[in-house]
Amino acid sequence: MRDCSCRRGAQMSKYWLAAVAGMSVLAGCSTAPKAIVSAPPPAPKVAEAELPYKWTQGAAPQAYKDMVAEFGRRGLKTGEYLWASTIPKEGDTRVVIDRLIQVAYVYRDDKLVGAASVSTARSGRITPLGFWSVLEKRPMYRSKKYDNAPMPWMQRIDEYGIAFHGGANPGYPASHGCIRMPMKFAEKLYTLTKVGSKVVIEG
Repeated sequence: MRDCSCRRGAQMSKYWLAAVAGMSVLAGCSTAPKAIVSAPPPAPKVAEAELPYKWTQGAAPQAYKDMVAEFGRRGLKTGEYLWASTIPKEGDTRVVIDRLIQVAYVYRDDKLVGAASVSTARSGRITPLGFWSVLEKRPMYRSKKYDNAPMPWMQRIDEYGIAFHGGANPGYPASHGCIRMPMKFAEKLYTLTKVGSKVVIEG
Protein backbone atom coordinates (compact mmCIF):
# COMPACT_ATOMS: atom_id res chain seq x y z
CA MET A 1 0.00 0.00 0.00
CA ARG A 2 2.78 2.39 0.88
CA ASP A 3 4.61 1.87 -2.50
CA CYS A 4 1.37 2.54 -4.39
CA SER A 5 0.82 5.85 -2.58
CA CYS A 6 4.34 6.95 -3.36
CA ARG A 7 3.91 6.17 -7.04
CA ARG A 8 0.64 8.10 -7.18
CA GLY A 9 2.28 11.12 -5.50
CA ALA A 10 5.13 11.09 -7.99
CA GLN A 11 2.71 10.95 -10.91
CA MET A 12 0.70 13.87 -9.51
CA SER A 13 3.89 15.90 -9.16
CA LYS A 14 4.77 15.23 -12.81
CA TYR A 15 1.30 16.32 -13.95
CA TRP A 16 1.56 19.50 -11.89
CA LEU A 17 4.98 20.42 -13.28
CA ALA A 18 3.77 19.77 -16.84
CA ALA A 19 0.75 22.01 -16.32
CA VAL A 20 2.89 24.85 -14.93
CA ALA A 21 5.31 24.56 -17.86
CA GLY A 22 2.43 24.66 -20.33
CA MET A 23 1.04 27.81 -18.76
CA SER A 24 4.48 29.46 -18.97
CA VAL A 25 4.72 28.63 -22.69
CA LEU A 26 1.26 30.07 -23.37
CA ALA A 27 2.07 33.24 -21.45
CA GLY A 28 5.06 33.88 -23.67
CA CYS A 29 3.41 32.79 -26.90
CA SER A 30 3.45 35.39 -29.69
CA THR A 31 -0.11 34.45 -30.64
CA ALA A 32 -1.49 35.98 -27.46
CA PRO A 33 -3.84 38.89 -28.22
CA LYS A 34 -2.21 42.35 -28.15
CA ALA A 35 -3.76 45.42 -26.59
CA ILE A 36 -5.08 47.84 -29.28
CA VAL A 37 -4.31 51.50 -28.59
CA SER A 38 -6.49 53.87 -30.61
CA ALA A 39 -5.64 57.53 -31.27
CA PRO A 40 -7.79 60.07 -29.42
CA PRO A 41 -10.55 61.63 -31.52
CA PRO A 42 -9.70 65.05 -33.07
CA ALA A 43 -10.73 68.07 -31.04
CA PRO A 44 -13.91 69.69 -32.32
CA LYS A 45 -13.45 72.91 -34.28
CA VAL A 46 -14.39 75.98 -32.29
CA ALA A 47 -16.28 78.56 -34.34
CA GLU A 48 -15.14 82.17 -34.11
CA ALA A 49 -17.38 84.20 -31.89
CA GLU A 50 -19.80 86.37 -33.83
CA LEU A 51 -19.51 90.09 -33.20
CA PRO A 52 -22.58 91.84 -31.77
CA TYR A 53 -23.62 93.87 -34.83
CA LYS A 54 -26.72 96.00 -34.46
CA TRP A 55 -27.19 95.94 -38.22
CA THR A 56 -25.32 94.07 -40.92
CA GLN A 57 -26.04 92.62 -44.35
CA GLY A 58 -22.86 90.55 -44.14
CA ALA A 59 -20.62 93.01 -46.00
CA ALA A 60 -18.45 93.96 -43.01
CA PRO A 61 -17.85 90.39 -41.74
CA GLN A 62 -17.00 89.30 -45.29
CA ALA A 63 -14.66 92.26 -45.76
CA TYR A 64 -12.78 91.24 -42.62
CA LYS A 65 -12.34 87.71 -44.02
CA ASP A 66 -11.15 89.21 -47.31
CA MET A 67 -8.57 91.31 -45.44
CA VAL A 68 -7.20 88.19 -43.75
CA ALA A 69 -7.06 86.36 -47.08
CA GLU A 70 -5.64 89.25 -49.13
CA PHE A 71 -3.23 90.85 -46.66
CA GLY A 72 -2.76 88.17 -44.00
CA ARG A 73 -3.85 90.59 -41.27
CA ARG A 74 -6.41 90.13 -38.52
CA GLY A 75 -6.34 93.67 -37.22
CA LEU A 76 -4.94 97.16 -37.76
CA LYS A 77 -3.06 99.51 -35.51
CA THR A 78 -4.33 103.02 -34.84
CA GLY A 79 -3.84 105.13 -37.96
CA GLU A 80 -2.67 102.15 -40.03
CA TYR A 81 -3.82 101.30 -43.54
CA LEU A 82 -3.18 98.57 -46.11
CA TRP A 83 -3.11 99.04 -49.88
CA ALA A 84 -2.74 96.42 -52.62
CA SER A 85 0.30 96.54 -54.89
CA THR A 86 -1.90 96.15 -57.95
CA ILE A 87 -5.37 97.63 -58.55
CA PRO A 88 -7.80 96.41 -61.22
CA LYS A 89 -7.96 99.04 -63.95
CA GLU A 90 -11.64 98.48 -64.56
CA GLY A 91 -14.67 97.77 -62.39
CA ASP A 92 -16.81 99.62 -59.88
CA THR A 93 -15.42 100.86 -56.59
CA ARG A 94 -17.37 100.30 -53.40
CA VAL A 95 -16.65 101.11 -49.78
CA VAL A 96 -17.54 99.13 -46.65
CA ILE A 97 -17.39 100.78 -43.23
CA ASP A 98 -17.39 98.57 -40.15
CA ARG A 99 -18.44 100.87 -37.34
CA LEU A 100 -18.11 98.10 -34.75
CA ILE A 101 -14.38 97.47 -35.20
CA GLN A 102 -13.58 100.90 -36.72
CA VAL A 103 -12.25 99.73 -40.08
CA ALA A 104 -12.93 100.86 -43.65
CA TYR A 105 -12.53 98.59 -46.68
CA VAL A 106 -12.39 99.51 -50.36
CA TYR A 107 -13.11 97.15 -53.24
CA ARG A 108 -12.44 97.47 -56.95
CA ASP A 109 -14.27 95.03 -59.20
CA ASP A 110 -15.01 92.76 -56.18
CA LYS A 111 -11.33 92.65 -55.20
CA LEU A 112 -10.36 94.08 -51.82
CA VAL A 113 -7.65 96.64 -52.53
CA GLY A 114 -7.41 98.54 -49.26
CA ALA A 115 -8.30 98.66 -45.58
CA ALA A 116 -7.76 101.30 -42.92
CA SER A 117 -8.47 102.08 -39.30
CA VAL A 118 -11.06 104.85 -38.99
CA SER A 119 -12.79 106.98 -36.41
CA THR A 120 -16.57 107.30 -36.60
CA ALA A 121 -19.06 109.23 -34.45
CA ARG A 122 -18.41 109.54 -30.74
CA SER A 123 -21.11 108.97 -28.13
CA GLY A 124 -24.03 111.35 -28.68
CA ARG A 125 -23.30 111.71 -32.40
CA ILE A 126 -24.26 109.48 -35.33
CA THR A 127 -22.50 107.84 -38.22
CA PRO A 128 -25.59 106.42 -39.91
CA LEU A 129 -25.91 102.74 -40.75
CA GLY A 130 -27.24 101.70 -44.14
CA PHE A 131 -26.65 101.92 -47.87
CA TRP A 132 -25.28 105.18 -49.26
CA SER A 133 -23.43 106.56 -52.24
CA VAL A 134 -20.90 109.30 -52.87
CA LEU A 135 -22.82 112.51 -53.58
CA GLU A 136 -20.00 115.05 -53.73
CA LYS A 137 -16.20 115.04 -53.88
CA ARG A 138 -13.71 117.81 -53.11
CA PRO A 139 -9.96 117.49 -52.58
CA MET A 140 -10.21 120.17 -49.86
CA TYR A 141 -13.28 121.30 -48.01
CA ARG A 142 -14.03 123.09 -44.74
CA SER A 143 -16.87 122.29 -42.38
CA LYS A 144 -19.71 124.81 -42.30
CA LYS A 145 -20.91 123.42 -38.97
CA TYR A 146 -17.73 122.92 -36.94
CA ASP A 147 -15.48 125.98 -36.85
CA ASN A 148 -14.38 125.81 -40.47
CA ALA A 149 -12.52 122.56 -39.70
CA PRO A 150 -10.48 121.21 -42.63
CA MET A 151 -11.80 118.07 -44.40
CA PRO A 152 -9.13 117.04 -46.94
CA TRP A 153 -10.12 114.49 -49.60
CA MET A 154 -13.77 114.94 -48.67
CA GLN A 155 -16.43 112.61 -50.05
CA ARG A 156 -19.95 113.40 -48.83
CA ILE A 157 -22.45 110.55 -48.61
CA ASP A 158 -25.65 112.15 -47.24
CA GLU A 159 -27.61 115.42 -47.18
CA TYR A 160 -26.52 116.29 -43.64
CA GLY A 161 -22.80 116.50 -44.33
CA ILE A 162 -21.60 113.05 -43.28
CA ALA A 163 -18.46 112.34 -45.29
CA PHE A 164 -15.19 110.44 -45.55
CA HIS A 165 -12.12 112.62 -45.14
CA GLY A 166 -8.59 112.57 -43.85
CA GLY A 167 -8.32 113.46 -40.17
CA ALA A 168 -7.42 112.56 -36.61
CA ASN A 169 -7.56 108.82 -36.09
CA PRO A 170 -7.20 108.02 -32.36
CA GLY A 171 -8.33 104.39 -32.62
CA TYR A 172 -11.84 104.88 -31.25
CA PRO A 173 -15.06 106.73 -32.22
CA ALA A 174 -14.31 110.45 -31.83
CA SER A 175 -15.86 112.39 -34.72
CA HIS A 176 -19.01 114.51 -35.05
CA GLY A 177 -20.36 111.88 -37.45
CA CYS A 178 -17.91 111.80 -40.36
CA ILE A 179 -15.64 108.86 -41.07
CA ARG A 180 -12.09 110.04 -40.42
CA MET A 181 -9.39 108.15 -42.28
CA PRO A 182 -5.57 108.14 -42.35
CA MET A 183 -4.60 110.96 -44.71
CA LYS A 184 -2.80 108.86 -47.32
CA PHE A 185 -5.60 106.30 -47.39
CA ALA A 186 -8.19 109.07 -47.84
CA GLU A 187 -6.18 110.39 -50.79
CA LYS A 188 -5.84 106.94 -52.40
CA LEU A 189 -9.55 106.26 -51.90
CA TYR A 190 -10.40 109.62 -53.49
CA THR A 191 -8.63 108.59 -56.71
CA LEU A 192 -10.69 105.36 -57.02
CA THR A 193 -14.22 106.60 -56.36
CA LYS A 194 -16.61 108.72 -58.37
CA VAL A 195 -19.93 110.39 -57.65
CA GLY A 196 -22.33 107.48 -57.38
CA SER A 197 -19.85 104.96 -55.92
CA LYS A 198 -21.64 102.66 -53.47
CA VAL A 199 -21.08 102.72 -49.73
CA VAL A 200 -22.42 100.48 -46.96
CA ILE A 201 -22.00 101.25 -43.27
CA GLU A 202 -22.55 98.39 -40.81
CA GLY A 203 -22.00 98.07 -37.11
